[in-house]
Amino acid sequence: MARIYYDGDADLGRLAGKRVAVLGYGSQGHAHSLNLKESGVDVVVGLYTGSRSRAAAREAGLDVADVAEAVQSADFVMFVVPDHIQGDLYREEVAPHVREGQTLMWAHGFNIHYNQVVPPPFVDVSMVAPKGPGHRVREVYVEGGGVPALLAVGQDASGQAHENGLAYAKGIGATRAGVLETTFQEETETDLFGEQVLLCGGVSALIKVAYETMVEAGYQPESAYFETLHELKLIVDLFYQGGLSYMRYSVSDTAEYGDYTSGPRVIDEHVREKMRGVLEDIQTGKFASQWILENQAGRSSFLATRQREAAHPIEQVGKELRAMMHGLEAK
Repeated sequence: MARIYYDGDADLGRLAGKRVAVLGYGSQGHAHSLNLKESGVDVVVGLYTGSRSRAAAREAGLDVADVAEAVQSADFVMFVVPDHIQGDLYREEVAPHVREGQTLMWAHGFNIHYNQVVPPPFVDVSMVAPKGPGHRVREVYVEGGGVPALLAVGQDASGQAHENGLAYAKGIGATRAGVLETTFQEETETDLFGEQVLLCGGVSALIKVAYETMVEAGYQPESAYFETLHELKLIVDLFYQGGLSYMRYSVSDTAEYGDYTSGPRVIDEHVREKMRGVLEDIQTGKFASQWILENQAGRSSFLATRQREAAHPIEQVGKELRAMMHGLEAK
């Protein structure tokens, strides 16, 4: 069984007298920085000159510095900038200033696992990866709770990387909910797999195909939208609250029977084989190589796909319907 750590297992005092540099002030960056600061940790936000986030970080009461300056002044350096820019940022702004005794940290293992960043042997390398978007990490912390996180140690030069990682996790509120011990490999591969076959890719594709099937059969687009996208949140909330059984307990017997009889017709062995293929691409590094090359080539295919997907009919129908529903305006 996996080891899970809570508040009593972590000593926030390990960060006393230490400085944490959080590189980036986006979704995760703002949450880590503010949560740590409110936990009594000395925090500096590292941003490039001209970053529009500088003003927002300062207005929130945080110290802000150029990335190189932040790294030089810090004992712990957390990378929360997007995956595709971390390699260049590390080589150009971080590596020249890394010194013995520092801890380099990540909120996702991609760049370490796929060797886009190779730290020197004299530093600790660890990961604290919250299992939720940054705005929830912040919101739940403010409410007095925490978002669960994963903890991994990739390199333990000091012999204290694990304990220091737990202290950081406590600083952002994660030990309130539970911190699961893992590895950079497991976190990276499971995170990518989950995103691609289910949470993002799988669900998005299933929604679109179900919507198109209904519209092609002559049903109103609005009816199709409600049945294939809008009501999905209601079901996911039941999953989140009590698992598959609680969802089945909460819906009608007719819906439960249809779950048992039709679910396996749609998600069959052919789909399982496709999932295995996706997992293999992740494990072998094929997906990582494709994504790295896409960014090196200017992201033209990625951006074109983004534009094409935004033009799907379900997006327009949904936009019009949500505009008429109080509280569903996009943030």
